[in-house]
Amino acid sequence: MDQCDCTHEDIGGHDGSSELQDSRAADTAEEEELSVSFLLKYFNLFRCSILWQDLEEVKASGLLRRLPDGEIHLQESIFELIGSEVSYLNSLTIAVKHFYASKELKQSLTPMEHHNLFSNICQIMKASKKFLMDLEGQLEGQLEKSVLISQVEDIVLQHCPEFHRVYVPYVTNMRYQETMVNQLLKQNRDFLHLIRNIESHKDCQRQDLKSFLALPFQRITRIKLLLQSILKQTKPDADSISNLEKAIAAIHEIVTECDKGVRKMEHIEELVYLDRLLDFGKMKSVPLVVSGRVLLHQGPMRQSGFSSVYLHLFNDLLVISSKKYSFQQAGFTVMDHAEFPRHVKVEHVQNELLGPPPDSFLLHLSKSHTGQPTTMKLAAETRSDTEVWMKLLQCERIHDSAN
Repeated sequence: MDQCDCTHEDIGGHDGSSELQDSRAADTAEEEELSVSFLLKYFNLFRCSILWQDLEEVKASGLLRRLPDGEIHLQESIFELIGSEVSYLNSLTIAVKHFYASKELKQSLTPMEHHNLFSNICQIMKASKKFLMDLEGQLEGQLEKSVLISQVEDIVLQHCPEFHRVYVPYVTNMRYQETMVNQLLKQNRDFLHLIRNIESHKDCQRQDLKSFLALPFQRITRIKLLLQSILKQTKPDADSISNLEKAIAAIHEIVTECDKGVRKMEHIEELVYLDRLLDFGKMKSVPLVVSGRVLLHQGPMRQSGFSSVYLHLFNDLLVISSKKYSFQQAGFTVMDHAEFPRHVKVEHVQNELLGPPPDSFLLHLSKSHTGQPTTMKLAAETRSDTEVWMKLLQCERIHDSAN
């Protein structure tokens, strides 16, 4: 462990005396007192400077004189996993106590805003508490017999299903969460005043709301790194290797699912934004926000008459429009659209004197919104752009990149 590894996980001096439940779910388990003896007993030890070898039990054992450096490094890595979870739970408790449970802050928001802002942070705190209690039992039980710590990978593996249940939805919501915080800080004066007041509390140690809300994402990724460090220090023939690798794989799966969730939310936000910009006029509109739909490419194109159109290519739809401008907001007037790739084909154009622009191609819609075939001669701004468009439009099958 570094001598001073004070990240957002190492914040505050709150002893975690009470756990505050989500007001929407009267979960009695959320009302349990946060009386984790490990948190009370060891929190000061874990703040910045303490190492496994600095524990009085370790010093008194005389093991430090006999243990090889590799074993000491292994014990420090295991100890860091436990210590950082203590600090993480402490920080979550501060976030819930001062931000989530603030009556004044809740009154400044609608119930939906409050729920979206804090998501399932109480469930994450509860999961961390249970995880830490099991780690506590492992450590204290072993310290009675030996100062060497082992088998933390078994506990991590045991808690991975719960980690998956609470972390994936939270991290998936983070992008929307960040956007909401920024909007509220700009548009809600009461919210801004209350947040700044809470952030000035000594327990928060000058960390802002965004820092606290980012804690779960930081933690789940850090657990993976800590387990990898433990694996690196473990002998290849050790009995713990198998479960260590399983625990790392399980945490990696959670992180991967979190990343997929974030990308999916980004795609949805992009579709919602485009849905506001596209004006279908008198033609029947196409709902853009559809599960699995992803924007692949977009950009302006020149026609043979030097007029311009704008293409939005999705994995299942091609929209052709003209750009419009207003004092309020730029947008697009839809001219045509077709199912992609089923009704879309392209072919190169042999350039002739006074013919179409260089690097042109023919865009064929075998069935457009009118039900009739349509052909357009198009060229992008540059040759490289044209090649990109040709490559995308020639694909017979586009895999759903949302997956």
